[in-house]
Amino acid sequence: MSRLIQYSRLSLPRFSIAASTNGRFFSTGPDKPTSPNGYGKPNKIEEAETVEVPPPPTEKLLVLGGNGFVGSHVCKEALNRGLTVASLNRSGRPSIQESWANRVMWHQGNLFLTESWKDALKGVTSIISCVGGFGSNSQMYKVNGTANINAIRAASEAGVKRFVYISAADFGLVNYLLQGYYEGKRAAETELLTRYPYGGVILRPGFIHGTRRVGSMKLPLGVIGSPLEMVLQYTKALNQIPLVGPLLTPPVSVNAVAKVAVRAATDPVFPPGIVDVYGIQRYGQQQR
Repeated sequence: MSRLIQYSRLSLPRFSIAASTNGRFFSTGPDKPTSPNGYGKPNKIEEAETVEVPPPPTEKLLVLGGNGFVGSHVCKEALNRGLTVASLNRSGRPSIQESWANRVMWHQGNLFLTESWKDALKGVTSIISCVGGFGSNSQMYKVNGTANINAIRAASEAGVKRFVYISAADFGLVNYLLQGYYEGKRAAETELLTRYPYGGVILRPGFIHGTRRVGSMKLPLGVIGSPLEMVLQYTKALNQIPLVGPLLTPPVSVNAVAKVAVRAATDPVFPPGIVDVYGIQRYGQQQR
């Protein structure tokens, strides 16, 4: 039953309003004085209008590759922020024996076959793609480029509002050695900026450090990456040296990448475009 909020007021020629907690508004009619001191009793309350109050919007995030090193941290970060989280992987639910994995909706699908993961897009408001891999040049272009391009197009056609792509920083000479990898990444970036000029964000981290799970083993990459990050974050000017300068790009923690990715996917005022390593470090240190 609705509770009405009534107030005693001076008897003036005006209408009084009472409101209930379920969004229904009531009018008591004009107040009229009924005693010499100018105070009057409220008139009979009559319902004037019913206003439908919509429920607060819910954010549903789809993580592509949520079973990987970066993807799993993205899922955990999103869950910690109270988001509804789903993940699409080729194998479906992973064998991760951690409590957070039970709170993720796991979907099995292939980015090269859009029909196989169409249902995973239902209700999704934003996507973070952590899809990438190595191999021959043709394989690297297909995984880093074509797969992500397919995802970006499908998301755009499904009306997904924001899309964040975990790409990679340029490493000078390394770009030539991993030509298919970088050409694929840049092709996906171009597609994202075209399809999502206002809601697309590209993160370009360098070496990502943190605890990485390989089978039953845990590799503490932070033992090497964290000290390097502390030293190389002050060598930004040296990055301009041709060919070898990019090799001095500082590593960044996987937690920072996940934090910035989730923020970029859910914050409507987060600026679209490319965020380099230093931007990831800066946003990662901010308290949202």
